[in-house]
Amino acid sequence: MRVTDIHLSGIGSVVPPVFPVERAVADGLYPAFEAEAHEFLGVAVAGERPAPDMALEAAQSAVKRALVEPTALSLLLYTNTWHQGPDGWPPQAYLQRHLVGGRVPAMSVRQGCNGMFDALELAACYLRAVPDRESALLVTADNYGTPMIDRWRVSSGMIGGDAAVAVVLTKNPGFARLLSVTSICIPEGEELHRSGEPLFPPTVTIRRPQDFPARYEHYRTNPPDGAGVLRRLPAVMLELVETAVSEAGIGIKDVARVAFETHSREVVEQRVMAPLGLDMTKSTWEFGRRIGHCGAADQFLAFENLLAAGELAPGDHMLLLGQAPGLVLSAAVVQVSGIPEWTV
Repeated sequence: MRVTDIHLSGIGSVVPPVFPVERAVADGLYPAFEAEAHEFLGVAVAGERPAPDMALEAAQSAVKRALVEPTALSLLLYTNTWHQGPDGWPPQAYLQRHLVGGRVPAMSVRQGCNGMFDALELAACYLRAVPDRESALLVTADNYGTPMIDRWRVSSGMIGGDAAVAVVLTKNPGFARLLSVTSICIPEGEELHRSGEPLFPPTVTIRRPQDFPARYEHYRTNPPDGAGVLRRLPAVMLELVETAVSEAGIGIKDVARVAFETHSREVVEQRVMAPLGLDMTKSTWEFGRRIGHCGAADQFLAFENLLAAGELAPGDHMLLLGQAPGLVLSAAVVQVSGIPEWTV
């Protein structure tokens, strides 16, 4: 989707203290051979701090930086990849109570690690639908420190970090412009993330841990019809990027930086940077390897980090990329309009 009138006016985050990978190896939490192969340095660990609590802090920071009254927002979208609190309880209601109030519509977006991309597209459409709607708040947060998942084995070449990030979208001028956002789904690949598991009863209800690596192995040893879909991923990723940059009015070579979800260095290089003909120095891998894969927050955590570190300049384009179960590939292009005051 080409976007011409939506800006980013605020961004805020919470990144808990980092647990070093070398300590995890010494404690027997993370195999030494995986540490060597994947090259992570650490993972952000929130301890017992609830994800909605981190989401609230990130959101408070984002609206403060955006210079907007929380109750004046037109929409709140909340996305996550892991459990947030008591079953049946909506975490967005927590932010309604403590930040935006009951007059601001608050909704949940469920698209796994690509949740912020769907939130971008939905919020942009929502704001453009009615002239009086000005700003929307997008929030994501996760804490993987629970017995039902092992953060050190979330997926192959990936460790799970805890964090929250919030973004304010607006039709008014901001520090960056959203130029495009798009997704491509490969539904034939949805079985990859459930292979060997029954659809009922849901695994969490019988206290069965989430184990993507085991499902991947089952998929590999029991390939379904159409399993060759995975070989299409590189071509679909390239198609996605070409669409996103074209809709943004630029070419791939015009991209200053690329933020992909935090996998191992090998995955980021071979799945994204090399096929795009871009050097790894343009990736945000060096930032991500220090905190791990933080659910749907990775790309905007990296964007905020680059702004704060002075590594982006006005006019620079940044490509955000993600992949989620489904299979869904998503991309967005943002252009820096000016360096926000909070970075000084």
